[in-house]
Amino acid sequence: MTRKGWSTGRITLTLYPFGAGAAAVNVFFASLILSWVGGPVLSTSLSIVLGCMIGVPATWCFARHIRHLMESADGGTDHESHD
Repeated sequence: MTRKGWSTGRITLTLYPFGAGAAAVNVFFASLILSWVGGPVLSTSLSIVLGCMIGVPATWCFARHIRHLMESADGGTDHESHD
């Protein structure tokens, strides 16, 4: 059976800017929350750098999930079915 649609890599590359941006915002907000207990507040630049690094595996995992949903919608393997 051939796969239809985009590959996981292509989905990852397409969604990476959004994943990296979301990760950067979350890193910055996490540093704000940690500042309540004495942690440092990260600079915007450092938050962006860390977000870009965290965004790679996070976006890849999300792309794999999207690819699985695409295969399920096309009638491919369904790992959650117990019939």
